[in-house]
Amino acid sequence: MPSLFPRMAASIQLVVGLGNPGADYVMTRHNVGWWFVDALARAHGGGFSHERKFGGDVCRINIGGHDLRLLKPTTFMNRSGQAVKALSAYLKVPPEAVLVAHDDLDLPFGTVRLKRGGGSGGHNGLKDTIAHLGEGFVRLRFGIAHPDGSRDVIDYVLERASPAEESAIMESVGAAVAVMPDLLAGQFDKVMQSLHSRGVIPRNQRKQKEDDAAKGA
Repeated sequence: MPSLFPRMAASIQLVVGLGNPGADYVMTRHNVGWWFVDALARAHGGGFSHERKFGGDVCRINIGGHDLRLLKPTTFMNRSGQAVKALSAYLKVPPEAVLVAHDDLDLPFGTVRLKRGGGSGGHNGLKDTIAHLGEGFVRLRFGIAHPDGSRDVIDYVLERASPAEESAIMESVGAAVAVMPDLLAGQFDKVMQSLHSRGVIPRNQRKQKEDDAAKGA
């Protein structure tokens, strides 16, 4: 099977987690990108410091000999691209060497997908990043699923997930952290196979588990 990344020559040098700053947002569904870069930093002994000139919190880590910068834009979601552009330009990192981690309404809870290029899918953080970098960067998409019924999407993404759904997201974050050495080594197809083949508990079964847990409490 031909590689889905046939022209990927640059190793990932900058990992961006999309999210909103502030205590009111840190645990919301829309901040999954931040959860990922925080977990990646913890796993490799890094710590973030605020860099005003880059419009975000920045961390430097080393994974298997690969020097890597992590960025959490603090510009709010719809201006994320400003921070990504500022840091990537300073570091002279081309768009194809930038990995952007973000929440994705089109994927079920617990799923994570690796993708290069494409549109924003209505995600304001991606939309602004595309406006500043173009579409050539790599995306790490964490599923948060569509809201049920007629719930407002904006309200939904800015709410905290249920405990079971949050647990499923964190499991996907852990899976993504675990494959980062392979991703940095350029083994994109191996990473895709690993991430995309993970099993996911359907939402109705997860809801039943929550109900059972509540009854037993």
